[in-house]
Amino acid sequence: MKLIKTYNAISAKGLDIFPRDQYEVSSECSHPDAILLRSQKLHDEPIADSVKAIARCGAGVNNIPIDKCIEKGIVVFNTPGANANAVKELVLTGLLLASRDIKGGLTYADSLTQISDAGEMDKLLEKEKKRFSGSEIRGKTLGVVGLGAIGALVANTAIDLGMNVIGFDSALSVEAAWRLSSDIERAENLQSLVAKCDFVTVHVPALETTKGMINSEVLGSAKKGLVLLNFARKEIVDTDAAITALENGQLSQYISDFPTPSLIGRDNVILMPHIGASTSEAEENCAVMGAQQLIDFIENGNIVNSVNFPRIKLERTEGYRITFANDNVPKVLGHVLSMLADLDINVLDMLNKSRNEVAYTILDVEQEPTAELLFALSEVEHVFNVRAL
Repeated sequence: MKLIKTYNAISAKGLDIFPRDQYEVSSECSHPDAILLRSQKLHDEPIADSVKAIARCGAGVNNIPIDKCIEKGIVVFNTPGANANAVKELVLTGLLLASRDIKGGLTYADSLTQISDAGEMDKLLEKEKKRFSGSEIRGKTLGVVGLGAIGALVANTAIDLGMNVIGFDSALSVEAAWRLSSDIERAENLQSLVAKCDFVTVHVPALETTKGMINSEVLGSAKKGLVLLNFARKEIVDTDAAITALENGQLSQYISDFPTPSLIGRDNVILMPHIGASTSEAEENCAVMGAQQLIDFIENGNIVNSVNFPRIKLERTEGYRITFANDNVPKVLGHVLSMLADLDINVLDMLNKSRNEVAYTILDVEQEPTAELLFALSEVEHVFNVRAL
């Protein structure tokens, strides 16, 4: 029986993915094989030595100690794209809130509690509605920083709505590029992007390299009156720089899903309580994807959507499967294959991938591996996390 420890409220649709005759899913188990979570911070939590994988139901993994997991050989998964549509819809909401004074209009309408005569109210609204006029987003230029699952959806939908779209992504993958409309213009750098745009929305992960990406230097290059939207991570935008830009008119509005005390109460700031992925559909999608990835890793050794291990997937056909991870240094795989050859163990299929300092191998062999063989493999220098599946 495999043990899965959960944190937070995980959607039942995700939990139901685990076959009950093979998996025990609980928030209480002390020696789990894997962890499934949403926002629980693990940095100060002890992680049992039994844990082989952690799946985060969401894209960001800043609540997981990645360096510690690499040291312990724990594969960390996320669920990119599972909540992309939910975030995209909220970004579009932010665009509309920024282009028309919807918030002001709602507040004004709710204030008319003293008027009981419908005719009188109609006359007043006809007189006052011009206070809340705005402009359409059609024909305006949107800059999208980060063209992953969410950014690509936002960019393509903006094109469909008649906006001009400029994208910037310094690490754009071929797979991501295929998702993009051919009508999207490419910017060479952030400064050139913000100088041309009426709106800019950011969709990059929170990394050391992206912390404070939108700073005073970038905002100093912005088109006067730019509207900035941040539904990615709080750390991406330098809050002090954004406030300065709001005060000098370089920014006309800041729309964010990450309130901070210094932003509260400002007329040109619209804040939401981190609800970008807070839809029932997104929570279900993330939980299902996270559960499927854990099962495929536990049962087949396949790794998809890991943030610290290479992507690797080998279809199972026949024989017995061994997987192992090792430090990404020369001769380790050759040493293992020589050991198998010396023992007359035939390799039926094999796949080896590496990512940064970690290498990972899937081996399908003809004979069932013995405990002695697995121990011998684990004793090979630089090898860790040997498993028979």
